[in-house]
Amino acid sequence: MNQIAFQDAYPDDLSHCYGCGKNNPQGHQLKSYWHEQGQDAETTIARFIPQSYHTAIPDFVYGGLLASLIDCHGTGSASAMAYKMRDSELGSTPAMRFVTGALNVSFKAPTPMGVELQLLGRFSEAKERKIIVDIELTANGVLCVTGQVIAIKMPATMQN
Repeated sequence: MNQIAFQDAYPDDLSHCYGCGKNNPQGHQLKSYWHEQGQDAETTIARFIPQSYHTAIPDFVYGGLLASLIDCHGTGSASAMAYKMRDSELGSTPAMRFVTGALNVSFKAPTPMGVELQLLGRFSEAKERKIIVDIELTANGVLCVTGQVIAIKMPATMQN
């Protein structure tokens, strides 16, 4: 992809998240992007390949990992949408960083280990301080998990 990952546009002092922070080498390092498919310009995508230590039982992915991927893809997507709504470049100042206000995850099918997971995000609400992202996680084209992230603009008290 030629575009920058949403999470890579976060300021360095706000890039330590275990799920997606570029400054957390032990984390998942999830990367989210605008998905350019057809005329749907407001869909986001992330891909992730679970490692053997992300196991629940042999051959299947741990649900907590899946929830964290949905969480980070949702807040990253919200950040990108906020920049888009402001009609400004991703990563410009002031930083448009979002945190999780609510996370709802539903497991639809066992998620197999050893294949690339794809997360697609769609916006069901987008306001200045609250953005709702609905996410589908698939493996080999099979819907495994759905989730919804209610992302809230990061309060100033959380920033240095």
